Amino acid sequence: METKSTLVDNGAGQEVNITRIFDAPRELVFKMWTDPELVEKWWGPKDFTNPVCKLDPWVGGSIRIVMRGPDGMQYPTRGVFTKIVEPELIVFHNIKEGDDGSAQLEIENTVKFLEEGGKTKMIFRAVVLRSTPDACQSIGGMNTGWNQSIDRLAENLQLLLSK
Repeated sequence: METKSTLVDNGAGQEVNITRIFDAPRELVFKMWTDPELVEKWWGPKDFTNPVCKLDPWVGGSIRIVMRGPDGMQYPTRGVFTKIVEPELIVFHNIKEGDDGSAQLEIENTVKFLEEGGKTKMIFRAVVLRSTPDACQSIGGMNTGWNQSIDRLAENLQLLLSK
């Protein structure tokens, strides 16, 4: 598996770009992002779990994920799918919620899936659209968090392929 990751300050906020090549069919890598049972297993940084993982993967469909850290803290997020072209592209917005349910951070995520010689090249881009001062820690951890999530996606993908 090849990996490339960059963190960009785009003026409005931060942007994370990750490129990975998986030795797996494009349809399966796409499914890893749209099947709630699969997403639940990899979403979030290392040692995080997802006691709530609900996805309605169609344009206008909702996303509701609550991550739980190893310390028991919960990190709720909600969102919406804005574009889906199976098995080529997913665009979704997600909003990190504060303790009171208010929006602290809104991110537009774009995931492209390219077929390359029987492998899948996944290009991921997360762009901060809006944030509050309370979101500084979350923004600072985006690059690490997404890279750890994609590592977990790769591990779960390999488990599926080995069955």
